[in-house]
Amino acid sequence: MMLKAAFNVGVVFVVAFSGCAAGFAQTAPGDGAGAPDKSSYSFFNPTPEDQLRDLCTDRPPKANLPCTVDPGHFQYESDVFNWTRSVSGGTTTDTFLYTNPTLKVGLTNTIDLEANMAPFERVVTRSASGQQGFEGVGDLYVRGKFNLAGPDGGDFQLALIPYVKAPTGSPGVSNRAAEGGLIAPVSFALPEGFTLLFDPEFDMLRNANDFGHHANIQFLGNLSHAVMENVTGYVELWGQENSDPIKPNKQASLDLSLAWLAWKKSPSLQFDLGANIGLTAATPRLQLYLGVSQKF
Repeated sequence: MMLKAAFNVGVVFVVAFSGCAAGFAQTAPGDGAGAPDKSSYSFFNPTPEDQLRDLCTDRPPKANLPCTVDPGHFQYESDVFNWTRSVSGGTTTDTFLYTNPTLKVGLTNTIDLEANMAPFERVVTRSASGQQGFEGVGDLYVRGKFNLAGPDGGDFQLALIPYVKAPTGSPGVSNRAAEGGLIAPVSFALPEGFTLLFDPEFDMLRNANDFGHHANIQFLGNLSHAVMENVTGYVELWGQENSDPIKPNKQASLDLSLAWLAWKKSPSLQFDLGANIGLTAATPRLQLYLGVSQKF
């Protein structure tokens, strides 16, 4: 029931927001004059196969891209395995994700609906007093992505991504709190085939010691470029400032990743790998992951 209620809230959120976003959606410079008009396509009138956009995913880096899934089509993006190590004082915490799928469906040419939940997560903490482990399902995240500029690519792309988190996670894995936020990715095509992306994010998170909420601000800069045919490399600097009343902290990381389109003749399947390296004491020391994405 909780999963169904959270998904329904997300759908209402997306539908309500789409009325505002639709008025701003536009074609970005460089989209290509004379491109086919796709505004009539929808979930019930899918984009034809010969007009599908190239596969575009919100992985492997932390960055979210402004692109949306073609209307009437589906996409999954998932960690195959994800390991994170954090060290605080004399305590070491290892977090393992055994798959972490995000499922997406295109609603219009500029809007898609997304849901993410890790089906099995394990958290292990070690300190001088011993070892403790928790495991179970993760929280449910429901997002709507609204492309405001450059739905089919181009020199400039912009999107808004409101999201809500339902506390579906198991004790010890989740903080058991409803949370939410807004992400606003914007990307620019640079000379020599480089792409620069900025991804500001504002979150409202539960306080560590009570039922109140506090602001959490994230920002990143991401530079990507093809390193060889069908392989794209990403270099990213990420930062976060958490204003929790009891545990305020600042985090930063250097993120390196690669994405590989499996077959040139069928560019709908992508594999990826990456490493996120902590740059401050409050940041997880290291995160390593493998992932896969596919569009139907």
